[in-house]
Amino acid sequence: MTVTTAETGTPEPQGTQDPFAPPRLAERARALAGNPQDWVHRVRLDPQGRWYERVHQDADHEIWLISWLPGQSTGFHDHGGSAGAFAVALGTLEEHRVRTSREVGAGQVRSFGPDYVHDVRNTSDAPAVSVHVYAPPLSTMRRYDLDAGGELVRLAAESADDW
Repeated sequence: MTVTTAETGTPEPQGTQDPFAPPRLAERARALAGNPQDWVHRVRLDPQGRWYERVHQDADHEIWLISWLPGQSTGFHDHGGSAGAFAVALGTLEEHRVRTSREVGAGQVRSFGPDYVHDVRNTSDAPAVSVHVYAPPLSTMRRYDLDAGGELVRLAAESADDW
């Protein structure tokens, strides 16, 4: 499977050596998503909001498992300078940017560099599960909304203590 960088929509170069570059984060997310026996017992479905659990953290990166019921979303946010990737393990999600959106189905991966802003949503009629990898581990995230002209407006910042 080809990993596509979210910024350009083009395949990542195969020679990237940094183990925490977006293509390597995508490989890690895809590998874990492809092995549900390692995580399916952890998944919870919460009608009040997305359920999430950090399943790994060290000084270099962290991995989150997230479940989504229909209609649940992140809202527009960035990753506070961390690069990242997410793989859909079960179901289908939609990734929204300011002027574009794309469906991300089971087995598909999205990767991105620092300060990337998106909104991930479950617009399907079924639950979804995704695996997210960030490097370095998230320390802050900024929340955004769209103004009347469709431009991002920063609303708030959250720290890791808020999760």
